[in-house]
Amino acid sequence: MTTALAKSNYDLALAGPVGSLDGYIQAVGSIAVLSKEDEQALAHRLRDDEDLDAARDLVMAHLRFVVHIAKGYTGYGLPLNDLIQEGNVGLMKAVKRFDPDYDVRLVSFAVHWIRAEIHEFVLKNWRIVKVATTKAQRKLFFNLRKKKKTLAWLSDAETKAVAKDLGVKPAEVTEMEKRLHSRDAVFDPTPDADDERNFTPAAYLPSPDADPARQVEASDWNDDASERMRAALNILDDRSRRILEERWLTEDKMTLHELAAEYSISAERIRQLEVNAIKKLRNAMAV
Repeated sequence: MTTALAKSNYDLALAGPVGSLDGYIQAVGSIAVLSKEDEQALAHRLRDDEDLDAARDLVMAHLRFVVHIAKGYTGYGLPLNDLIQEGNVGLMKAVKRFDPDYDVRLVSFAVHWIRAEIHEFVLKNWRIVKVATTKAQRKLFFNLRKKKKTLAWLSDAETKAVAKDLGVKPAEVTEMEKRLHSRDAVFDPTPDADDERNFTPAAYLPSPDADPARQVEASDWNDDASERMRAALNILDDRSRRILEERWLTEDKMTLHELAAEYSISAERIRQLEVNAIKKLRNAMAV
């Protein structure tokens, strides 16, 4: 049922197009098309006996159809080999779910799964920002390009005609047309050494700390907080102040046990002194 060439190219086909794309297309195009009887026999073997060789033969015989479908999506600017690879994933999902008892050809059943995987890939990769999130928007996204006969913007009459044909509002057609015409802007590109101006989105975003009034306010607040902190520390006894400093105000902080060994008291007592000192400090700074 499967040619020797098909078996020799099995790994290549399932992994997707690698190396020479033309060579891949030629290889899968040379695989024999299954008759309806052979297809039914393979499908029964897969469903009834979980025969993976049968699944392989079904996939291999339909790779040519994936290539044909994927070529219809090259207008989105995505690599054909990636589109084919995503379509192959859809084909394998279709083979897994195919029921031969419905007496339909696998290719008719698999078209939905192949297109679904390619659609998902296009939507995820055509733009950094998603252009279609709802089911209606996806339908409009993939059909609007087919409806447009030229690259020019649709006239009012054409917009209404497309909207009526696709069952959406004219405003939705116009919005999707804008998204199709838009391109992702580079947020912060490497500036040209010869270009003294840098017209990028990043150049126009204000810095959160660029307001001089806020800078002065923040500086005054920090100075005031530091002064109140110093004043509050002075009301503590020497031991409590040192415990706070060693536990909170230095980079190389001491542990409770280290301080306990130094003062010859328990670690629990150090913890209690620390808690009381923090409470006194908080009350003093709140005044």
